[in-house]
Order: sequence, then structure tokens, then C-alpha cells
Amino acid sequence: MDTSAHSLSNLFVQLGLAADAASIDRFIGEHRLAADVRVADAPFWTAAQASFLREALEEDSDWAEVVDELEACLH
Repeated sequence: MDTSAHSLSNLFVQLGLAADAASIDRFIGEHRLAADVRVADAPFWTAAQASFLREALEEDSDWAEVVDELEACLH
């Protein structure tokens, strides 16, 4: 079992996105969420990415905290 703390960079790797600091900053700068849109419901995710994010939050998995961090960055 993986007990390591997940980072925003690790989350981007899980989502199949470039995970270096500049790429993460660029992604966040280019993708904004309306106040009433949850991160998993954003239109820019693939179905698999949205599913991963939704499950992480619904199951309160060890990814949930960093998914919440990403959501905060996108708002």
C-alpha cells in the first residue's frame, strides 16, 4: 500500500498531464472554474480524468486532499 503523501505534481502525473512546476502553473492559469463548478465537473477533463477526481473525493481517498488543493487553485 502506498502511504506517501500525494502532491499536486503527483496528481498531475496520475491525470496524465505534464507535472513540472511551470506546466502546472500554466495549466492553472489557462483553466479556471466558475464558482459553482466542482473540479471533477470541469469541461476540460477527459472522462477518465473526471472519474478519477470524482472517485477521489467521493471515497475520501488519500488523493482527496490534493484534489481539493487543485480545486482551490482553479477557483
